[in-house]
Amino acid sequence: MELEARGEAPDLVLSADPGAEKPETYAYQEMMAAWMAARGIPYEIVRYVPRRFKHWPPYYSILANVLTNATLPSISLGRHSCSLKWKVAPQDAYLRDWAPAQTAWSRGQKVVRLIGYDASPADSRRYAHASAIDDPLFECRYPLREWGWTRDRCVARIVSAGLPVPPKSSCFFCGAIRPDEVRALPSWCLRLIVLIEARAEPRLRSVEGLWRRSTKTKPGKITDFIRAERLLPEAEIAAIRRDAPTNLIRFQDAASLVPVSERPTMEAWIATFNAGLMEAE
Repeated sequence: MELEARGEAPDLVLSADPGAEKPETYAYQEMMAAWMAARGIPYEIVRYVPRRFKHWPPYYSILANVLTNATLPSISLGRHSCSLKWKVAPQDAYLRDWAPAQTAWSRGQKVVRLIGYDASPADSRRYAHASAIDDPLFECRYPLREWGWTRDRCVARIVSAGLPVPPKSSCFFCGAIRPDEVRALPSWCLRLIVLIEARAEPRLRSVEGLWRRSTKTKPGKITDFIRAERLLPEAEIAAIRRDAPTNLIRFQDAASLVPVSERPTMEAWIATFNAGLMEAE
């Protein structure tokens, strides 16, 4: 917004969609897409597209990925590869085929990437790490830091333009999600959280659930938090835990007998689950 006002609108804006952002993030994205279109700012949504499925149903989101593999997102396992796979990689892949980038590289130039680290202490630590990386293809620029803007200054700028402040972005089942964010989730997201933890539970050894391990302030399983806060009826939680993982395994087993090109996708099974159309054993 500020770059456009200063006559420095980007040549391209990218959003990487892992397929499981919170509903309010998608709503905000639609609003900003219209805002950029009205000002002639090119905007693209990119996604990681898996290529190999072995005997599994095809999947196209991080939600379908963790359900397919009966695991948790990497942040819940003490790693941070989610963003690399579902956000960084698809943007890099898009830029490799972007004609202006190819032209710049053919001239020995670098493509300038605009990074949104602000001037607050937390982002200053992230900037110190990122700025030390030498990339042969990209030069990073940090406009908010150039202007000395903190997060509060960013919020004030957005409000001054008459636009709503964007919600905190993350997958709705991210291990870094806060209790208040869980309370704000719609029921269909809560049901999927219960399913993710139930599906992964037999394979977990060193963590309890999406929140890893229990602390004084929250349990290791978000399911236990949902139960304690009565965000879903206990009977519904019990039914999901009892029936859904078995139903999913049956679906995967049936799909493995079908040629890849003809297999139903994992997203199709998730749609059935969300519609409440599963059959219990």
